[in-house]
Amino acid sequence: MTDESFNQDFCEFLEFHLCKTFRKADDKALRRLWCDGVAWKHCSKKEINDKREINTIAWIGEDGQDEFEMKIKLGKYALRRYVRGTDMTDCIPDSDLADWIMIDIENRFVQIQLR
Repeated sequence: MTDESFNQDFCEFLEFHLCKTFRKADDKALRRLWCDGVAWKHCSKKEINDKREINTIAWIGEDGQDEFEMKIKLGKYALRRYVRGTDMTDCIPDSDLADWIMIDIENRFVQIQLR
């Protein structure tokens, strides 16, 4: 059995962390948003190691129900954790700043950068 770092627990943690980050954002448009889920799916370690990103779906919006394409970019620390199959939740930047989130509400796309 192989352990996966990108799993349901990580997705649930990310969901709540995004909500907290949106609430604290300087940008009023972000403060109106919340996240009602991040989809988990199996990803091959080779594919993630080559691309250094995970593509999935998140439900974000003023009611948290709009489907957004989500790209999770893995920094060196997160990539190392992912390859080892260890927990990546501490790779998510602090919720006091929203500079690790790039969101295009109109086109329903969000990109986050892990450490």
